[in-house]
Amino acid sequence: MGEPQGALYVADGDAWVPSELTRGPWDPGAQHGGAVAALVVRELERVEAPVPTRLARLTLELLRPVPLEPLLLDAQVVRPGARVGLLEAELRRAEDGERLALARALRIRTAEVDFPDPGDAEVPELPPRADAPQATLPGAPVAYHSHATEHRFLRGVFGEPGPAFDWIRLAVPVVEGEEPSPWQRAAAAADFGNGISALVPFDGSTVFINPDLTVHLWRAPVGEWVGLDATTRTSPTGVGLAESALWDRTGRIGRSLQSLYLDRF
Repeated sequence: MGEPQGALYVADGDAWVPSELTRGPWDPGAQHGGAVAALVVRELERVEAPVPTRLARLTLELLRPVPLEPLLLDAQVVRPGARVGLLEAELRRAEDGERLALARALRIRTAEVDFPDPGDAEVPELPPRADAPQATLPGAPVAYHSHATEHRFLRGVFGEPGPAFDWIRLAVPVVEGEEPSPWQRAAAAADFGNGISALVPFDGSTVFINPDLTVHLWRAPVGEWVGLDATTRTSPTGVGLAESALWDRTGRIGRSLQSLYLDRF
C-alpha cells in the first residue's frame, strides 16, 4: 500500500477538518476514537504551564459518534498548580456547537527525582513488516485502522477473537505539518484495545463499542511504535472492559482502559 499521504486533521480557521484517515470501523461517517484522542491530547499539551510538566493521565468521554465534519476544540485549566494540575477539553461540532466529547487530563511537574525503576525483564519483539497481517479488505474505504496506522501483531490478528499483542505505529501526522508528540502517539494507539482483543468477530452481529478511554503513562514512549497487550472482559449484563498494557521498544510505559457497551443483533 505504501506510506499513506496526508494528515488526520487540517486547520481551517478555528476549526479542525478531519480527513478520511480518521474514519472508524462502526460507521463510515464517524471517526475512530484513536484519532480523536490524539487531537485532544495535542490541545491539552498546548495549555500553558507554570513549570515543565507532562500529562500523566487522560480520560476521554465519547458522548456520541464524532462525525467526519469540521470540529471545534478548546482546553483549559480546571485546577492550577505548580506540582499537579487538572485540565479539561471539549470537542464540538463546528456547525451547531453540539458537544461530542469531553476530556479530563492530569499533568504533573517533571524533575530529576531519584526513584528506582524496576524495569522490564524482556521487551516483546517487533515482528518484521513482511509477516504483518493486512488490515485492509478489498473494496474497504480509507480508514484509520487500515490507512493511518501500521500494525504488527505478535499474538492475535484483526478479526480473530481473543487477547492480542499488537505493535502500532501512527503513520501520518495528527495535524498537517507537525510531528506527533510521544503522548499523541500513545493516545492514537491506546483506543485499539477493544478492537484487537475482541471476543467476537467483526461480522455485524455484535457491537463492543467503547464510550470512553482512559490512558495512564508513567513515562512517554520512545520511538514511533506503541505496543498493546490487550484483553477484553465481558459480562452477561452487556457491560465489558478492555484493558491494555502499553509498551514501547524499551519497556512498559503505561496502561489503557475502555468501558464497553456490548450487544447482539
